[in-house]
Amino acid sequence: MNVDMSTTTEPIACCAPLGADTLSDEEADATAALFRAIADPARVRIVNLLATSDDPVCICNLVEPLALTQPTVSHHMKKLVDAGLVEREQRGRWAYFSLNRDAIARLASVADLQGACCR
Repeated sequence: MNVDMSTTTEPIACCAPLGADTLSDEEADATAALFRAIADPARVRIVNLLATSDDPVCICNLVEPLALTQPTVSHHMKKLVDAGLVEREQRGRWAYFSLNRDAIARLASVADLQGACCR
């Protein structure tokens, strides 16, 4: 089973930090979608593997470390690509993946609760 990952969508840029005074419905929806994209242990491990790699990683090199089948890894990669957290590059018949550093920085800023817990 091959998953077509040729289309990507940018994550919604209107996410507000969780520590903001208020969140609009759109900001809450966008933030929830971003968290849903990584709300799976396999996807968290994929982000970790990509974050610790100096170069883009071939999907074929993710199967063994994750102990998952190639179709399952493709499913998880599609979720991460669709959320805009991961970028996909086609090289011949293999797909290579890397983190979208801007999206990861946006995710980190959304999760920033510094000072919000102690008001």
